[in-house]
Amino acid sequence: MLKQAATPALSKTKINISHRMVHQRVTIIGSGPAAHTAAIYLARAEIKPTLYEGMFANGIAAGGQLTTTTEIENFPGFPEGLTGSELMDRMKEQSVKFGTDIITETVAKLDLSSKPFKFWTEFNEDEEPNTTDAVILATGASAKRLNLPGEETYWQQGISACAVCDGAVPIFRNKPLAVVGGGDSACEEAGFLTKYGSKVYLIVRKDHLRASTIMAKRAEKNPKIEIIYNTVTLEAQGDGKLLQSLKLKNTKENKEYELPVNGLFYAIGHNPATDIVKGQVDLHEDGYVKTVPGTSMTSLPGVFAAGDVQDSKYRQAITSAGSGCMAGLDAERYISELD
Repeated sequence: MLKQAATPALSKTKINISHRMVHQRVTIIGSGPAAHTAAIYLARAEIKPTLYEGMFANGIAAGGQLTTTTEIENFPGFPEGLTGSELMDRMKEQSVKFGTDIITETVAKLDLSSKPFKFWTEFNEDEEPNTTDAVILATGASAKRLNLPGEETYWQQGISACAVCDGAVPIFRNKPLAVVGGGDSACEEAGFLTKYGSKVYLIVRKDHLRASTIMAKRAEKNPKIEIIYNTVTLEAQGDGKLLQSLKLKNTKENKEYELPVNGLFYAIGHNPATDIVKGQVDLHEDGYVKTVPGTSMTSLPGVFAAGDVQDSKYRQAITSAGSGCMAGLDAERYISELD
């Protein structure tokens, strides 16, 4: 995944803009691989789902985080690769082909206290709510950023929040790279990047790693990893097209300097989009939705979760699609039991 996609490709499918005060069998909230995979399974089972793809929900266009990237090379079935927008457009058209009703509105509020469940969109918050028998929450998670000067310029042009997704891209091969973070994820991503980069700098804000002992030791013993402690990143610099260096500051010595790197990877966590269900379904301490192991079921019968909103570990398009399949099948079984 390389560049920032200039504008997400517009789907050729027909989109409904306004549905008010109706009852739905299954309501899917989200627009990424998990949401559309769930929709495809439900639609093919002749349970016509309604999918609310949102209108720049969480600051991201319909299609989720994949719409901000190009050069997807690790999604099975596309050996030549394709852009994130192309992949999501294909999923969306497949959803519609089998009968999914897609609405370009953001679900603003959910009331899960009684059945049928009630929900409001941003356009009918002051009106009577829609109702639904089941909800699939596929709202995703957004990577935390540093919001550096130059970050927008070089986002997906040298800066990424996913080493596994982007580390093998040609612009990073045999080049010096940097990872920001001090936890297990940062150590793991730094180790992964040593397969491709000539050297990996692990930039740590504190004077120690927060990672578990085993992960910290692996990073410390890896000859291709150099850990830079007591350091914060101030600015991303380049030629206007690709990242070429970082401006860093050693907080202990109060000294600023430049570090030549061609890649910067954030490993400082993600924010799951769970605000609309807080206090209504069980969440993990880090905010991700708890699901019954091996299923998409949450603590509340009739509410299912799929994709990055419940996955703090893998966060890949293919794993999101897989969990969307699970949610579609679980919701289908739930609806059949109601009938």
